[in-house]
Amino acid sequence: MILELHVLQNVAPNNLNRDDTGAPKDCIFGGTRRSRVSSQSWKRAMRDRFKAEGMISVEHQAVRSKRMFGEIADRLVALGHEREVSTNAARVMLGGLGLSANTKDESKTQYLLFLGEGEIANLAQYAHEHWDVFQKAGDPSLSGRERKKAEREAVDSATRKDLLEQLDGGRAADLALFGRMLADLPERNVDGSAQVAHAISTNTIATEFDFYTAVDDLKPEDTEGADMLGNIEYVSSTLYRYANLDVRELSRNLQSDTDLVRVTTRAFADAFVRSLPSGKQNSFAAHNMPSLVVAVVRERGRWSLANAFVQPVQPWGKDDLMHRSVAALDDYWTRLTGMYGTDGVVATPTLVDGAYEAQAASFGAPEPNLSAWLDAIQACLDRERATS
Repeated sequence: MILELHVLQNVAPNNLNRDDTGAPKDCIFGGTRRSRVSSQSWKRAMRDRFKAEGMISVEHQAVRSKRMFGEIADRLVALGHEREVSTNAARVMLGGLGLSANTKDESKTQYLLFLGEGEIANLAQYAHEHWDVFQKAGDPSLSGRERKKAEREAVDSATRKDLLEQLDGGRAADLALFGRMLADLPERNVDGSAQVAHAISTNTIATEFDFYTAVDDLKPEDTEGADMLGNIEYVSSTLYRYANLDVRELSRNLQSDTDLVRVTTRAFADAFVRSLPSGKQNSFAAHNMPSLVVAVVRERGRWSLANAFVQPVQPWGKDDLMHRSVAALDDYWTRLTGMYGTDGVVATPTLVDGAYEAQAASFGAPEPNLSAWLDAIQACLDRERATS
């Protein structure tokens, strides 16, 4: 089963996701410049919401960090071991898997590792249960030659095989959703079950500038002028956002834990709707919720509806950008299903601001609220699972 999510969201002046110059990210689509928010920034916002809202329990979350040596060492210290030896032991253990230390800073790995909480706990427990070996390898008093010998003995072929078995994904929901790549350990890569598109604006945009000044509170009264000035670039636009989730692939990644699959699917849909990247929010507070959310539950295939906006939307008369965007999406869905049919489409649960309900008629009667919309999605998936 595939769950697709289509969102239209008008965002007030913002800089949610900026490039290396500090400007809001953008792109050319349909021959005109559009606002863009990267999929990576929105996935991060979703993971943050999983944690902040307690949507997914801690033991089913993942950690992405270069500081895994210290994280594993913390677990070993909690089990009664000395910190320096524990840190060295963690470095030996991960290094034996090919996840070696940064040559410039041995306290960090070469790149960000994305490990499930369960995997981290399992690695620490393994080191604890084989402490005699890892304690020797982590002894800071060893000479260079002795250290290398102890490290080789600590992670021989049998131990490496055991350690690899600890890296089973840990039934971490966010890892199962978004996947991971370990360049030095490809056999433990995870293909993400979810795809998140870059959000793009339905309308053509022009970046604007906020010229700001700041005054020194302790400046003498007879002194004029600002003590700091500068520019912040920002944009305002109506975004089309798209994501999809392969529920069967999610189940495989979560080791067929049916209850966890249901929790993760609901959290994915909920967080995609309600999350926002945090870029420059202290300056703009652009906390604007979507006006249209359409879920498409289908047996197979994936359809992005971004091409509804190849021709950029413009306000017309009393119809604002959202009216025109909802109408364009509805029209494109009607034309697309007319061309290809709806074979395989199970349901299209919809959530829409009442002001735009007439423009979204092709998707069917809307749900009354977010909770009911999430329930409708889950009911569809449950029915399909029961009949498959």
